[in-house]
Amino acid sequence: MLFTWWNGSTFGTWLNNKLHGEHVGTDFQGNKYYRSTKKIPAGANSPFAGRERRWVIYNGNNDSSRVPAEWHGWLHNSYDGVPESHLPPPRIWEVEYTPNATGTAKAHHPAGSLAAGGHRPAATGDYEAWSPEA
Repeated sequence: MLFTWWNGSTFGTWLNNKLHGEHVGTDFQGNKYYRSTKKIPAGANSPFAGRERRWVIYNGNNDSSRVPAEWHGWLHNSYDGVPESHLPPPRIWEVEYTPNATGTAKAHHPAGSLAAGGHRPAATGDYEAWSPEA
């Protein structure tokens, strides 16, 4: 775990979090969110000039689709307060998080794709090709 970055943080990231970061919250998946303890001056040549730097340390694989919408908004400085203060009550139609399946056996393969066999359904006759002469 000392030198891996794909399932957590490296020693250097851990040290940076301890020295320059403030833990502000943890989501339901165990991802931890941090902000910098000092702000970069507004006139500085930095993309973070005038605002605080924010980041996430994933609990498990580094996959940005694992960041819930409320924390995504916080990471991108959409609002200052941590998401717990902005969460609406859960809706009955909301589904649980499922990981990004790209590159796995559970990935979606539409009809006609090579991964689905390469055969698409026959045309039904309701399509007429466009012709520039018409």
